[in-house]
Amino acid sequence: MLLPQPLIHGRLVSRYKRFFADLVLDDGREITAHCPNPGAMLGVKDAGQGAWVSWSNDPKRKLAYTLQLVEQGNALVGINTLLPNRLVAEALAADAIPELSGYATIKPEVKYAKASRVDFLLTHPDRPPCWLEVKNCHLSRTPGLAEFPDCKAERSTRHLEDLAAQVREGHRAVALFVVQREDCETFSACADLDPKFAAGLDAAAAAGVEVLVYACAMGTEAVRIARRILWSNAHLTAI
Repeated sequence: MLLPQPLIHGRLVSRYKRFFADLVLDDGREITAHCPNPGAMLGVKDAGQGAWVSWSNDPKRKLAYTLQLVEQGNALVGINTLLPNRLVAEALAADAIPELSGYATIKPEVKYAKASRVDFLLTHPDRPPCWLEVKNCHLSRTPGLAEFPDCKAERSTRHLEDLAAQVREGHRAVALFVVQREDCETFSACADLDPKFAAGLDAAAAAGVEVLVYACAMGTEAVRIARRILWSNAHLTAI
């Protein structure tokens, strides 16, 4: 997926009020950018971190700049939570996720359960429907390990319960975590920040929900889903 071009480099000053970030660009300009991420952004919001913003000339926008990428150590990290669904849609159309290939139709944002919308519904005349929920992941506190969530995630926990209900109906259900960074080889639920989500992911997997984790290839011109990484759930076999 191509990012808006050209991206402009700067340094973070402060991220605040959830959707605002102040930066100093490399040319010295001080700007306020839209920050498309409602989470805690642990590790990718610190003053002085390198960052990349896009610019829009749309006169209807209140903020012309949008924060897209943050540098954490040697890693380029995507913080835009709107991108994963677009990345997955692109990957599904190209059959780039083998576990989810071969479906005849791909429908986004389908209402289901009591008050939810699944990110994608995949259907085929000869296969059970597949309910696909996509989650954005950018947190890494331990080298090589990606974690989700970075704050309380009650809505995401409810989504896992909704997916488990579809499995009980005889359907297929998948929780797909999109890791917007290249430096991770394993993934784990973040039990210390949200124990309910961690327990919910274990329960969903035990109920038959498939857990897939894919890392992205990151660049300042494009981001794409690249490779599957391991869900570190060895604790389940010890229970």
